[in-house]
Amino acid sequence: MAKMYPVAGCKFFIGSAAIEDQDDDFIATDFDAVTWVEVKGWVTMGASGDAATLVTSDQIGNKRTKKAKGTRNAGSMENVFDVVADDPGQLALVAAEQTDDNYPFRVVYNDTPPTGVAPTPSESLFIGMVMSRSRAGGGANDPRRMNSTVEINSNVVAVPASTGA
Repeated sequence: MAKMYPVAGCKFFIGSAAIEDQDDDFIATDFDAVTWVEVKGWVTMGASGDAATLVTSDQIGNKRTKKAKGTRNAGSMENVFDVVADDPGQLALVAAEQTDDNYPFRVVYNDTPPTGVAPTPSESLFIGMVMSRSRAGGGANDPRRMNSTVEINSNVVAVPASTGA
């Protein structure tokens, strides 16, 4: 049976500066020059990844709806954070929401191989626009929360875990 990896231990980062979109899909090296800032207090990881848009044609002659795949959309990543007022990552998310710019994002997973010369975990890299950053309350014993939605505006680059060998 394959090993399961919990979400606990994953980390979420925003780039310190906006990044330009490009016509072609991104590759991992497109993110090499990015200075990353971890966004602390992450409590809920949103979904990310491509889904094709359904294209349909209701054809009269054969009384069938024909289907095809259209454009691809990497989705809306809806994250929740405990409010950490002086966290540079949360402050960067707030600042990014106030712009129309794309920012680079990085998710580092907790699947570092147990052996190897220089093992590294897998990652997801993408660009997106921070569309919201709302504050939320809860019950008396709940921490204050910040909800933030990132509209992913590129492909999601999957960097596999490596043993470094």
